[in-house]
Amino acid sequence: MNEFKKAIQAKAKALQIDLIGFAARDRFVDLDPQHDPFNIFPEGHTVILVGQMIPRGTLRGVEAGTDLNAYSNFGYSWLDNQFVAQSTYDLVRFIEDAGWEACPIFPNPMSTTAMGVPVAEGRAAPNVTPDFDYAAVACGLGELGFNQEILTPQLGHRQRFQMIITDAELASDPLLETSVCARCNACVDACPLGAISKDKTITRTICGKTFEMAEINFELCKKCPNGGMANRLHPTGKPDRYAAICNRTCLAELEKRGIGEMKHAFRTQESWKKNRRGDLL
Repeated sequence: MNEFKKAIQAKAKALQIDLIGFAARDRFVDLDPQHDPFNIFPEGHTVILVGQMIPRGTLRGVEAGTDLNAYSNFGYSWLDNQFVAQSTYDLVRFIEDAGWEACPIFPNPMSTTAMGVPVAEGRAAPNVTPDFDYAAVACGLGELGFNQEILTPQLGHRQRFQMIITDAELASDPLLETSVCARCNACVDACPLGAISKDKTITRTICGKTFEMAEINFELCKKCPNGGMANRLHPTGKPDRYAAICNRTCLAELEKRGIGEMKHAFRTQESWKKNRRGDLL
């Protein structure tokens, strides 16, 4: 099966998938049943997480304060619905052509769970929505940063993930050992709404790794006039903060440490900010 794993990795590279990670089902035993991917495919053995980058250029108009559409389309809706979905589908086809079943999973908001009743005793209620943050850590691709975002050593927060569950027994990848988040608090200081707490934290343990994160008022984030936006799939879902001032600042700080660095710096001057009323600060 190691040869088949290498074949999947090679196919992913050919499909221009930027990140791919593998985790066997034993890494998911601690999950709530409503968020455990193996409750969708009980005969499955392995979760494969695929990620494609959010191009830094999609954030350029947001950073300049002149255009949100490029990010909204190429970094968010089209990226999720079309580009990553197509790559995931093509990889699913590759796995099934080899005779193994492959179940593709879209990253729906976890708040949409339990919208029905279990079909049998002991079954989770529909719809089970896998925890993609958990999966990213379990597959060895990233860590939970202080800003409660998955950060990877290659791209920081600039990627979107989709999942494949397969009955092929593939070896788990090592958990990430390096630390991406430096706890610099730049994301906290950048938020003009005070949505990211300066002194209150929460912790989460995944596969034996414990992450300390800032407590965040997501209801404020939904109304962010600084590049954030409400979840496009469900009103109760976590807001999309990838283009918000907090994460653009995180991006700039990570680049100083060589993470996602390009030929020219993303930020060359202090970024614009608005308060809750939309007034420039």
